[in-house]
Amino acid sequence: MKINKTYQSLLDKSISSMLSAIEIYNKPDFKYREETFSILAINAWELLFKARLLNKSGYNMKSIYQLEPKLKKDGTKSKLFTPKLNRSGNPMTIGLPESILRLRNKGDVINENLRYSIRALVELRDNAIHFHNGNEISKEIQELGFACIKNYMNLIKEWELRIDMSQYNFYLMPLAYVDSQVESEAILTDEVKNYLNFLKKKVSDADMADRNFDVAIGIDISFKKTATLAGIGMRYDEKGVLISLSEEDITKKFPLSYKDVTDMCRERYSDFKLNPNFHAVMRKVKANDKLCHNRKLDPKNPKSQVKQFYNTNIWKELDNQYKKK
Repeated sequence: MKINKTYQSLLDKSISSMLSAIEIYNKPDFKYREETFSILAINAWELLFKARLLNKSGYNMKSIYQLEPKLKKDGTKSKLFTPKLNRSGNPMTIGLPESILRLRNKGDVINENLRYSIRALVELRDNAIHFHNGNEISKEIQELGFACIKNYMNLIKEWELRIDMSQYNFYLMPLAYVDSQVESEAILTDEVKNYLNFLKKKVSDADMADRNFDVAIGIDISFKKTATLAGIGMRYDEKGVLISLSEEDITKKFPLSYKDVTDMCRERYSDFKLNPNFHAVMRKVKANDKLCHNRKLDPKNPKSQVKQFYNTNIWKELDNQYKKK
């Protein structure tokens, strides 16, 4: 199937912009880290929305152009519209707010938490010139950055844009740069205080029941001295070395009970029913040790009753079976 070149270019540039934002943020010593991240991340969002809008408009370029009335020969405005031109004579494209508005008019639901998160980033970008390069609000901005990346990846999956996300490393590295002993109540300028109040308002207005999109994701860093390797983070590799996990680690990896799964299914899917089809899917899930863990209610008792807990990747399996709201 032939793909529109402009559409593909917008998608590619969006991915590149987000990767650049992350790469800049993860540099060991970069004095304009948060501000540059926000500028590039917002650019990535804008390009993604324009690509989506172009696709939903049948690749009509006018869908992403700023339009103005044509002028008649007598100088009066016509009812016909033409692209507005910039100083070099090229058509001007719409900005981020207008692209969101036009997508909503096309029937796309732009989640409230996602809009709040983007607005907070836009505010950071617009006020970047007033920010100091110190670390007074680094933690708050990074929490916003975590949510930005998670929202970006989730929206790409939700829109089924056929982008292989596994080939990219979409993560920020907090431990080297966020000092847990730095308090946010440091000496702040009025501009920084205003921005923090704006960000807190967006977080307080967030829909906490929404499990797909966030305004900000909290960072909680703790250090624990241990003589074992049980606390080391990892990911699955068929050729990797087997190591043991503590009960605390297992609880974090498999946080969902059966009731949690069914309750969230009712919130997440429009066609969900607790019927034999669901039980068949769950039997398949239970057979996968990456998705399900049989946890003893009393780990010290070998005869203890066993209860199943599930990894959040269970949604990848269930999303293939049901229609999301």
